[in-house]
Amino acid sequence: MLLQYIFLLILLTGGALTSIWTGKLTTVAGITGIMLGLVIFIGTGWLGLLLMAFFFLLGTLATAWKRNKKELWKIAERNKGRRSATQVLANGGMAGILALLAIVWPEKADLFTLLIAGVFSSATADTLSSELGSLYGSRFYNILSFRKDTRGLDGVISLEGTLIGIAGSFLVAIVTSVGYGWGLYILWIVIAGTIGNLTDSLLGATLERRGLMPNDLVNFLNTVAGALVMFLLLKIH
Repeated sequence: MLLQYIFLLILLTGGALTSIWTGKLTTVAGITGIMLGLVIFIGTGWLGLLLMAFFFLLGTLATAWKRNKKELWKIAERNKGRRSATQVLANGGMAGILALLAIVWPEKADLFTLLIAGVFSSATADTLSSELGSLYGSRFYNILSFRKDTRGLDGVISLEGTLIGIAGSFLVAIVTSVGYGWGLYILWIVIAGTIGNLTDSLLGATLERRGLMPNDLVNFLNTVAGALVMFLLLKIH
């Protein structure tokens, strides 16, 4: 057990230092990521940690993809894609809360792990649809009125971006299958991620665009929606 935690700390610290050195995370964000990873591992084991790492990897790659073009179109992530501690918690904080609940109620660890899959399904769908949909979308619409709107604005979606988000959720479901095999829950993860992503767009079109809600809170509520939908679908089944 001790060796396992030593290895885990080396792994998390190495990943954080690499991310800080390459400009993907601020120093405080790196420390936050280490703490979040520890909590998720203690609560849900290697699968929960794998889901977190998979989201971060995909999100980082999507953010960096064709950055020059994004900057030209003025749709690039702020701070050159370098994530802050607040952004780390916005995307992974709900997973940390669920992991803490798994620590308190270890007999329900499987349930909380699947809810964490819903969290990262939503976060992945949102990140990929935003970062790649803005690049590859052909027509952009306001999610409320479905009238044509400007790419990159809050609450603006495209068919291509939505499909990319669904694909991202499916990839998270595949990662989850490492621990649970194939089952109907695969579909639940995709549905949870998609609804969470659409929730993000709705909040963006209403509260965020009017300056009533910051982007980080919108992202956090996106993951809450993903976990909640996942919970309801699991209960219905």
